[in-house]
Amino acid sequence: MRNRKLVFTWTWPRTTPERESVVTIEFKRTGGGTELLFRHEQLFDESVRDGHRRGWTESFVKLEQFLRS
Repeated sequence: MRNRKLVFTWTWPRTTPERESVVTIEFKRTGGGTELLFRHEQLFDESVRDGHRRGWTESFVKLEQFLRS
């Protein structure tokens, strides 16, 4: 499988440009389709980590709903 990994930096340029973090998304072929492995690292503190966790979780729930419809 080509092009299976995406890595990018994440920041809020208007509010906290100094708080740069790293997002890594990997795609793995499985018997039933594709598995998405997701990591968001180097977050500023636990509060920021928890906020991003909530946001990413909501996004992935919506993505799953879309893919199942």
